[in-house]
Amino acid sequence: MRNISSVLGRLAKSISVSLVLLFAVTTLHAQDVKEGEKIFKSKCTTCHAVGRKVVGPALKGMSDRHSEEWLIKWIRNSGALIASGDATAIAVFEEYNKSVMTAFTDLSEDQVKSVIAYVKDESVKADNPATAAGEAGAAGAAKSNDANNFMIFGLIAIVVLAIVVIVVLNRVIRTLEKVIANNQAAIAANQETKTNRTFLAVAQKLVRNKKLVGFTVLMVIALLGVVGTKAMWNVGVHTGYQPVQPIKFSHQLHAGVNKIECQYCHGGAFKSKNASIPSANVCMNCHNTVTGSEQYDGEISPEIAKIYKALDFDPETRTYGKNQRPIQWVRIHNLPDFAYFNHSQHVTVAGVECQTCHGPIETMEEVYQYSPLTMKWCVDCHQNTEVNADNKYYEDLIAAHDKLKKGEKMTAAMIGGLECGKCHY
Repeated sequence: MRNISSVLGRLAKSISVSLVLLFAVTTLHAQDVKEGEKIFKSKCTTCHAVGRKVVGPALKGMSDRHSEEWLIKWIRNSGALIASGDATAIAVFEEYNKSVMTAFTDLSEDQVKSVIAYVKDESVKADNPATAAGEAGAAGAAKSNDANNFMIFGLIAIVVLAIVVIVVLNRVIRTLEKVIANNQAAIAANQETKTNRTFLAVAQKLVRNKKLVGFTVLMVIALLGVVGTKAMWNVGVHTGYQPVQPIKFSHQLHAGVNKIECQYCHGGAFKSKNASIPSANVCMNCHNTVTGSEQYDGEISPEIAKIYKALDFDPETRTYGKNQRPIQWVRIHNLPDFAYFNHSQHVTVAGVECQTCHGPIETMEEVYQYSPLTMKWCVDCHQNTEVNADNKYYEDLIAAHDKLKKGEKMTAAMIGGLECGKCHY
């Protein structure tokens, strides 16, 4: 008997150890795939996807086409592999117009193997979508059944408890209602009589007090005057105005996180009255390659896709079609027709920063009107802002005044009379 027990004990230990090792291997593989997915989405999705071509080729089946050792060398430093004279590397390099793939020398061999394992796993899912969907459906159905059973038992328990509480409360309420009903009738009658008498007496005293009536009338008139003045003063003031734009362009991301200068898009602020809204081709200077796919599982960002649609741009073939149309942006900052504001005069000559009028634009996810843009607001700024006299305009102005003092001839052209903005809006 002892021998049999000893044998069974050893067998049990062997089975336990085998199960633990199997679990460890399975968990390790899952962790490798998860790590590979994380690295792939952070470093690879800008140029690659598993099942379709982006900038680079589709990665599905790459382990069948190349050995793991070759893939590790190519991913970590494709340029070095090409320079070494590797025939396969040179063929891939020439096939894709001699475009050099970004080197990832910061990745270890184990991390690159994790990326390869993730691509294999995604390739299998792509080849067997029905199996993957069936497993997900079975797991969801099991979870759904467990959740439904739990909810049913929970509801039954709540209903039983509610019935017990209702029965007890009904008995207590009936007893209290009898006591309260007897007292309320007498109390209500006495209170109604006293309230009516008190109200009438106070009202009569107030009406007979002429000074109080006169003061009250004056206060009402003053209040109406203040409210009316404030309402009229704010006519045409649109502080906080934030319309819905056709594309959710984030100034926080572009001007704040990526530190892009305002004048890169609004170049008119340097040289003209208007700051100008950039055309879509300015957007394509970056978004010709930047698609935001790393945040959308390899798919193009929906907002960047709107730019492509407006330009009739095909990201697969990287060609433009003929069905192009402008993006209909909604103007936010508006001045009255009788008010003249020149961006170049403020930005280039005076050196005023964009944030002075537009607020902390680099922190705005969606732009809104920050300043009131009223006459008082402009006058206050002009009274407090010092003039920067270190520019050619004031040099010409001083020279013109010197000529006046000497009695020499001075024309309007000498003091900026030939500038287009003097006559044209």
